[in-house]
Amino acid sequence: MINLPSHFGTEVVMLEYYYVKPATVDRILANVAGAYIENYVSWLRVQGYADRNVFRRVPILCQFGEFASARGATDGQTALEHIEAFAQHWLSIHGKSCNSDVARAKVAYDARNPVRQMLELALYGSVGPHRQRKPFPFESEAPGFASYLRDERGLKVDTIGRYAFYLKGLSAFLDGIGATSLASVSPPLLATFLVERCAVLARTTRRDLCGTLRVFLRYCHRERIVERDLSAAVEVPRVHRLANLPRAITWDEVRDMLGCVDRRCALGRRDYAMLLLLVTYGLRGNEVAQLTLEDIDWQHERLNIPQRKAGHWSAYPLAGIVGEAIIDYLRNARPQTADRHVFFRSMAPWRPITSAAVSSAAVRYLKRAGVRVHRAGAHTLRHTCVQHLVDAQLSLKTIGDYVGHRSAQSTKIYTRIDLAALREVAMGNGEAL
Repeated sequence: MINLPSHFGTEVVMLEYYYVKPATVDRILANVAGAYIENYVSWLRVQGYADRNVFRRVPILCQFGEFASARGATDGQTALEHIEAFAQHWLSIHGKSCNSDVARAKVAYDARNPVRQMLELALYGSVGPHRQRKPFPFESEAPGFASYLRDERGLKVDTIGRYAFYLKGLSAFLDGIGATSLASVSPPLLATFLVERCAVLARTTRRDLCGTLRVFLRYCHRERIVERDLSAAVEVPRVHRLANLPRAITWDEVRDMLGCVDRRCALGRRDYAMLLLLVTYGLRGNEVAQLTLEDIDWQHERLNIPQRKAGHWSAYPLAGIVGEAIIDYLRNARPQTADRHVFFRSMAPWRPITSAAVSSAAVRYLKRAGVRVHRAGAHTLRHTCVQHLVDAQLSLKTIGDYVGHRSAQSTKIYTRIDLAALREVAMGNGEAL
């Protein structure tokens, strides 16, 4: 495994940085995976991994090199086939004292993960979960469906990903009952799948699942993949717009939540800036995650959100408290990287934060502040921003434009409730009202 791809990095942190004895360095480089290991160690250094991680991972990688070579691996590509076998081999040796399945799984993961990262770096030039494109569900039978969603329906990548998620469930169901093709799909079979699947889903998720199936089945009939149009056999459940109350909290609860953030550490500085963006501008979690340095116009004190859900962009005046929080993060907490995203993971490897991480941060501080809210997350703060604007008696058009609503109907729900009155009912016996 010593033949390196042409894109392999040339600027590396030599192993001498970590190992004082030349004999140790020579022994690592003499390993069949020595060149891979040296490049991987350089990557770990650049990504901000602690030295202890390097010392723990290098022996594992050396053993994997010998393990894979003994089983016929000649390069990184063929070595991929031996990752799982090595993880189980490592577990058989180092997992004897484990008392639970969770502990054993961690031992195997600690062996599997550095090997996978090293080989991905060697083969693809980077490390991440998307190195190899996963086939779209039913791609062999309906190869043009993903293109249809993108080109004809104009759906965004995230929306197409949700289609793939729902169709993956249908594919697994068909495999489980032995159905070999889409031609075997029938109304009773679809009904069985929906009853089984929808039992654990929320109302809106059920609606989205059924909508996905209808679009897919209609496409299959149009392309003559199936003889009958089975879309009518899938009834989309009705979800009323006003069935749920907005997940807003009071402004005092917002202050309590922000007060729980420890801004002395890097994680706190990052989270404080993200929370302020969510509650000040009513941004969505993905809009915060996708924010780049170019989106902040310091000269004109303006914040730009270029790609919103409705397909438009918004520009906001940069509030002083928000700007100060972002500057504090950029100067004292953001990792040194060429990537232009604003917010990054607080632990190695340094990668841009995801929308799920933004929402998790909101959940963490809401719980820490003792704020109880149904389905806490980033949208809780977005709802709070909208409700605050409604309480200030701004027009629905102004509020909708401010938070990027697609239509005024999305804003009207906030005018149907009086949160203060509802809280009075909850706190007392309600007789006065």
